[in-house]
Amino acid sequence: MGDFGHELWFGAGLVPKAADAERLVRQAVTAEELGLDILGVQDHPYQPAFLDAWMLLPVLAARTTRIRLFPDVINLPLRPPAVLARGAASLDILSGGRVEIGLGAGAFANGVHAMGGPARSPGEAMDAVAEAIGVLRALWTPGEPVVFGGAHYRLDGARPGPFPPHAIGVWLGAYKRRMLELSGRLADGWVPSSGYAAPEELAGMTKIVDIAAEDAGRDPGDVRRVYNVSGRFSSMSSAGFLDGTPAQWAEQLAELTLSHGFSVFVLSAGDEHTLRTFAGEVAPAVRELVDRERPGPETPAPPGAARIHGSDEASRPTTHELDEAARPTTHGSDQASRPTTNELDETARPTYRSGKAARPAIRGLDEASRPRLPKRDMGALSARQRANGRRLVQIHDHLRHELTQIRDALEQVADGRSEAAALRSLINEMTMRQNYWTLGSFCASYCRILTAHHSIEDAHMFPALATADASLVPVVERLEQEHEVVADILTGLDAALVAMIEDPAGLNAVRDQVDLLSEVLLSHLAYEEEELVEPLARLGLDI
Repeated sequence: MGDFGHELWFGAGLVPKAADAERLVRQAVTAEELGLDILGVQDHPYQPAFLDAWMLLPVLAARTTRIRLFPDVINLPLRPPAVLARGAASLDILSGGRVEIGLGAGAFANGVHAMGGPARSPGEAMDAVAEAIGVLRALWTPGEPVVFGGAHYRLDGARPGPFPPHAIGVWLGAYKRRMLELSGRLADGWVPSSGYAAPEELAGMTKIVDIAAEDAGRDPGDVRRVYNVSGRFSSMSSAGFLDGTPAQWAEQLAELTLSHGFSVFVLSAGDEHTLRTFAGEVAPAVRELVDRERPGPETPAPPGAARIHGSDEASRPTTHELDEAARPTTHGSDQASRPTTNELDETARPTYRSGKAARPAIRGLDEASRPRLPKRDMGALSARQRANGRRLVQIHDHLRHELTQIRDALEQVADGRSEAAALRSLINEMTMRQNYWTLGSFCASYCRILTAHHSIEDAHMFPALATADASLVPVVERLEQEHEVVADILTGLDAALVAMIEDPAGLNAVRDQVDLLSEVLLSHLAYEEEELVEPLARLGLDI
């Protein structure tokens, strides 16, 4: 399928030998200081010479502040997914949203069996992984208690939570056809290792993942490609993979990005010199080589067009499909009717002026007064161009999905308040207090994410669009104004959340603010997509 345009991440893979405990921590700190993006920790619970991955990861999180962390990959037969969901969400909260999950069906069957783990056929192991993905996501999603009757895992009214502050990616370690198909159908990422999947084998594997994603109605780009690699540096190039100069390494890794869509490279480095060379020479060179090819020869960027780099949250799917037999069941609530908003007086300005000081005070939206441009047919654009434009929709879908979760959580807290008031028991009152804090944390996290998204658009995407196509100036001006409207609503929501914690009667005010946010934000996102998806695709702007 080729390059999906994902942000490139480079990382260090750690072998958690107990004898090297202090060196592992130093290596993690060094990796962050070198500017690497992610740490992978192997998980072999049956290996007595290894530290337990879920004990090591929190220590690494406490000693670092920025770098992402993930088990590379979890041995599922020895890690019950319901408990894994709680642990991963807890670590994501404690680390500030820096956790992803690598998940494996369970290699080394003898070791698993010796630890009391289940003996599963390959087909059973794959089915267990599919069920585990459903369990993880159900317990990370606010909702009613989860009832799930799978062949390998069961939940009988398990309550969701705690809720991670960012959408944790579930990345599957997969090599055989059925697991590769499962990766394309359900996973947020695919994690092969060069020791088991050589570079020349990746094309065939990638094709299986891509076809499975498309058959499931997904964009293959929704599946992150993560490659665990090892190698050695020398002063001479060679015919081998990652066996030569840093420049040769960079060319080989860039080719994997451009040809097969790999965007995360995790190096198992046995010494600090190798890690420093990888971070200081290879990673920048790969980024330069890939940037040189993006958006590619079929989508040349016009003069003045900017490249915009940010979080890659948009590469994650916003909805997840399971076979009916493997889908956990939860119960939500219908959305309440939303209030109307005040009108926005349209002030036409002929030139683009970035900066909040230049914007008038605005209290609401008037959809009828929005500038709208003549629409162009996207059918003439290439598949790569259309995919680039769709990334904006993917980002917005993530925001819509989490807004729905907030509304569901709010209604469940409201229902629980009624029950607690009726029972008037100390336990119920204590439970409700925890529910208020959880809801407040969830809403506050969403407000921060939305504010960051709008800030990135204001600072980068909008100026780039206005520079590349002057006809877009009225639209981006209006969208900036609407960002101010949303910011005012978020300020009101934050105040209502604080008041709710102090006085439970304030829940109604929170509901009103969430209703208003839904009304305004959903309209704003739809307008932005209507006007900007085609220009982003046509102009080759990378978001």
